[in-house]
Amino acid sequence: MSNQSPFGRKPQSQPTLPKGDVLGTYETYVEAQSVVDRLSKAEFEVKQLAIVGNDLKTVERVTGKLTYGRTAATGAASGAWFGLFFGILLFLFSATPQIGFVLAAALIGAGFGMLFGIVTYSLGRRRRDFTSTHQVLASNYQIIIDPLLTAKAQDVLAQPDRPTA
Repeated sequence: MSNQSPFGRKPQSQPTLPKGDVLGTYETYVEAQSVVDRLSKAEFEVKQLAIVGNDLKTVERVTGKLTYGRTAATGAASGAWFGLFFGILLFLFSATPQIGFVLAAALIGAGFGMLFGIVTYSLGRRRRDFTSTHQVLASNYQIIIDPLLTAKAQDVLAQPDRPTA
């Protein structure tokens, strides 16, 4: 007896693409997500759905020039947060809690973060002198559904939206 469902899901170690019918194709992930949300609100078995992004592209948007000042500020900020976390732990678990623990830990963290940021930037300076953000975008998104549930899902989506209270 096979553990595989008609939807193509079976216990395995390697990821596979879901198999089934295409319920719809949408330009944005938000559109596909809203269809799944609508089905969920109608008590549909959403475990039998998958949103598949097609024609994936990596987009790197350059956000600015990387300088020693920017690196120092970023390092100091992240170090301060880290120090603040440890300062709060010291404050909470100290026999004689003092707010000075928190401030000192944040300042020490900022100093070490700034130093670490500058050293790291100096070592790799000529390889990357800009900051950026990465995104993975798809050309379209398809909702894949178990073929046994396609008609039921189409019926639910054909009904007009009911306003929620």
